[in-house]
Amino acid sequence: MDAQFKVNMNEYLPLRDVVFNTLRQAILKGELAPGERLMEIQLAEKLGVSRTPIREAIRKLELEGLVLMIPRKGAEVARISEKSLRDVLEVRRSLEELAIELACERMSQDELNELERAQEDFKQAVEQGDAMSIAQTDEHYHDLIYQGTGNEKLVQMLNNLREQMYRYRLEYIKDKDKRQILLLEHDHILRALKGRNIVEARAAVREHIDNQEITVSRNIKEKEQQQSLRGRR
Repeated sequence: MDAQFKVNMNEYLPLRDVVFNTLRQAILKGELAPGERLMEIQLAEKLGVSRTPIREAIRKLELEGLVLMIPRKGAEVARISEKSLRDVLEVRRSLEELAIELACERMSQDELNELERAQEDFKQAVEQGDAMSIAQTDEHYHDLIYQGTGNEKLVQMLNNLREQMYRYRLEYIKDKDKRQILLLEHDHILRALKGRNIVEARAAVREHIDNQEITVSRNIKEKEQQQSLRGRR
């Protein structure tokens, strides 16, 4: 395990949360690779903590779908598969269509103005080209739409799903050719919301998610083919 990540202490968070955030970011950034074993002793030594917060963090990461517990083998970083992508996006597509419909009806002018500012932040992140910043500003843009529904249960369900989506969002954003398309899709969604056009908004969200599924599926297939070729050598 030679990943170059370190724990960033935060005086406001319990140690277990700091360790969880550190490991989560390492997985999302690819510093802990898919299929890599998570050895409690090694991670504890690397981060300078006891095994207890490591164990708690691994348990939480398993709930998020970022870690798999393998019988008689232990924990490993979950691989990105087409099946898991499809499962997550099927649920996301339905929930987001409901969310955009409610947001069209319920978002206040102040909330729409905030969404417009979030789109500007996203645009700046795309121009700067840092994948993590793009993913975070993209996530914030969608969070504002969720909040605009005024439905706490729906927001809670989307937030739970969001954790599992983050990896796929990052995988999509790594494809630099798709970043301008993302900008246009966000503009389309924003325009439909401002016009209170439910039909257009639902279509814009569907297109947004469909494009992500197509791109990430292709990336997964290419990686699997590369791994298969390496395995034959």
